[in-house]
Amino acid sequence: MQASDRFNINSQLEHLQAKYVGTGHADLNRFEWAVNIQRDSYASYIGHYPLLAYFSIAENESIGREHYTFMQKMLLPCGLPPEREED
Repeated sequence: MQASDRFNINSQLEHLQAKYVGTGHADLNRFEWAVNIQRDSYASYIGHYPLLAYFSIAENESIGREHYTFMQKMLLPCGLPPEREED
C-alpha cells in the first residue's frame, strides 16, 4: 500500500463522515454513538409505515400515538448525557 492510497482512503472516509453524521469519527464517545444508533432506529420506524403499523399493533396503540411516542423518544433516546471530565 502506497502513501497516496492511504491518503485517498482517508479522504474518502472523511467525506463520508462529513456527509453522514451517523458514521462516527475518532472523537465519538460511546454515549454519542448509542444516541446516533437509537435515533436512526426511531427514524427508520417512523419512515417505514408497515413497521410503524407493526409496533402499533404490538403495543395496542394507534399509529399516530406510536409516531408521536417515537418522535418524543428521539429527543433523549439514551437518557441524559454523562458528566464530562474537563481536561
